[in-house]
Amino acid sequence: MAAATATLRSTEIPPTMPETTRNMTVNGMETTYQGNTGPDMGISTMGFRSQKYNPAEWHETNYSKYYQSFSDRDNAERIRHESKRTMNETESTTNKTQAEVTKKLETDLLLAQKKRLENGLRATEIPLHISTDNLNCRQKRQGVDLVQDDVELSLLKEVEIINNVQDLLKKTIDQSEKQIKLNREAKQNLEMDWSDKKEALEIDTKSGSLRNHHTDKQFYSGAAKFEEIQSTPESWAQFSHDNVVRAEHERMASIQLRQLIDNILEDSSRDMREQCDTVDVNFTKRIEEMEDAKTKLEENLNKICREITQMESNIDNLRKAIRDKENPMKVSQTRLNNRTYRPGVELCRDPVQYKLVGEVNEIAQSIDALTEQLNNAENARKDLQDNRMALEKEISVKKNSLFIDREKCVTTRTRYPTTLKLQGHQ
Repeated sequence: MAAATATLRSTEIPPTMPETTRNMTVNGMETTYQGNTGPDMGISTMGFRSQKYNPAEWHETNYSKYYQSFSDRDNAERIRHESKRTMNETESTTNKTQAEVTKKLETDLLLAQKKRLENGLRATEIPLHISTDNLNCRQKRQGVDLVQDDVELSLLKEVEIINNVQDLLKKTIDQSEKQIKLNREAKQNLEMDWSDKKEALEIDTKSGSLRNHHTDKQFYSGAAKFEEIQSTPESWAQFSHDNVVRAEHERMASIQLRQLIDNILEDSSRDMREQCDTVDVNFTKRIEEMEDAKTKLEENLNKICREITQMESNIDNLRKAIRDKENPMKVSQTRLNNRTYRPGVELCRDPVQYKLVGEVNEIAQSIDALTEQLNNAENARKDLQDNRMALEKEISVKKNSLFIDREKCVTTRTRYPTTLKLQGHQ
């Protein structure tokens, strides 16, 4: 420090008076021309000495110019060293402060991260719309298909995850805005401090170069006093230190927040994509299950339809069989009726009479049995027809569910954003 504060002089050797100048003066008397100055030279030389300098004066003048030049250069070099010393005193703080000011890039990076958060937040609107639309569409399933299956449970979880991600992104955006505000305040404080130091350095440099022979000087009465608002070297250093520390704190907070934003966007996008994959897998399984159920229902419907056809044929046969019993019954009853007209004792319960009565009863029993079978067949046919209608309705329900899941939901889910978009890169 002692070397830094010492007055520096030029290393240049000062000029010495030329020997010719010293030799031209003898005992302090001027050397004059001693030759003939008479008329015989053809011209008088007496007038050439008037108003002229002698060689000694000429050399003296040149020497004074040389020396003055050396003195001014020496003084200028000393001023430069003093200025450099003054600058060195504040160089560390000033340069560091200026460097901190130039670290506004941290704010720019944080702004870019905030933009990613906003992009990511906007990107979650599409998945949320897809999930809620899937749930609303699946509410239009019918009958037993309106079930809370794995697809619905995974869709409900997807909505929950997206809502949680949106809340987290919104909170992180608010945190980013607060940090950006703190960064800008710290930057403004640093810029003001840097500007003040730069202005003070220029004032000190100008004051340090001021000399007695300069013209830009004057009296300022009362200047030699201490102002109440003046800081001390300690408070000046502490103020600069505190500004830098606060700025460094906000810079580190920005770095940590940017890393946090990276982690949040990465984790949230991964959670959403994983849940999206889970929903897609459940949709695929559910569609396969419904396809299988619909196929089995259609197979049973075909069997029922074939059975109905056979039953209708059976009913036709039963009715024909009943009709076929009508003529034998008529014959038997007609015979019995005719024999009631036998006269007198001929109206006898002979074996023929018993046979005819037995025949009529036998035919009646056959008709009753056929009629009972006809009723059973018709009831069975009705059950088969009811079953066919139920199967047809259930197949229609399955087709509706398949249309909703495969054509509406799964097709809509192809619009699900990519991981890059969910991370705010697009």
